[in-house]
Amino acid sequence: MGIKSYNPYTPSRRNMTGSDFSEITKSTPEKSLLASKKKTAGRNNQGKITVRHHGGGNRQKYRLIDFKRNKEGVPAKVIGIEYDPNRTANIALICYADGEKAYILAPQGLTDGMTVMNGAEAEIRVGNCLPLSAIPVGTQVHNIELYPGKGGQMVRSAGNSAQLMAKEGKYATLRLPSGEMRMVPIVCRATIGVVGNGDHNLINLGKAGRKRHMGIRPTVRGSVMNPNDHPHGGGEGRAPVGRPSPMTPWGKPAMGLKTRKKKKQSNKLIIRRRDGKAIK
Repeated sequence: MGIKSYNPYTPSRRNMTGSDFSEITKSTPEKSLLASKKKTAGRNNQGKITVRHHGGGNRQKYRLIDFKRNKEGVPAKVIGIEYDPNRTANIALICYADGEKAYILAPQGLTDGMTVMNGAEAEIRVGNCLPLSAIPVGTQVHNIELYPGKGGQMVRSAGNSAQLMAKEGKYATLRLPSGEMRMVPIVCRATIGVVGNGDHNLINLGKAGRKRHMGIRPTVRGSVMNPNDHPHGGGEGRAPVGRPSPMTPWGKPAMGLKTRKKKKQSNKLIIRRRDGKAIK
């Protein structure tokens, strides 16, 4: 998918870029695979803000994506590639031979009319979903399960892929996009290929309004607040943080503090962290 730029007829248009949607072949979603999506503006059932900087945004419908891909041995034809407002990747509408329709993440190179298949007997081809035990070492995969049958949880955003590095015993070793090396049960499923819409990270929004359309409200720096509003606040002019390390608005260390539990059960499955260090 390419990137288009605009003529600078306003200041915000000067640096604005957007997708040309050249991969999109179907403009309207499948009604049977839509669900309502209620907005909460980051508030809980008491009306208190629990997630900051949320609110507004365009009305959206949720597309029901088949992350499990558990319909085995039935070929499915790709009907069209669609835009999904809920994720960075595009989605593909597929129709199985028995007439059932489903949405899947659209990998790079998947086009209308192609056939995809699920199960251990499927070919090693873009869009097919197989257990890691049936995938050759060195293959690029996405939509990877962490627990057998739960559905893909890892490597689902635009342009990402993981590489299958080794298979030994009950586990397969994967190199994730972050650089982390991790073991996953070899019976877990993954989809062949790289997630499409790889140019997504090159888009420049250009103006604040496009961020508001996404439902993201402004973020105010703590250093421009008063001391009663933020630990970084106060002082004459531009004042430093005034603490050994940056803080959250609630006085807890931020920016660099490790929040992963020391005794987390899955630590034993991580061979190398994304920072290049081994898990102790």
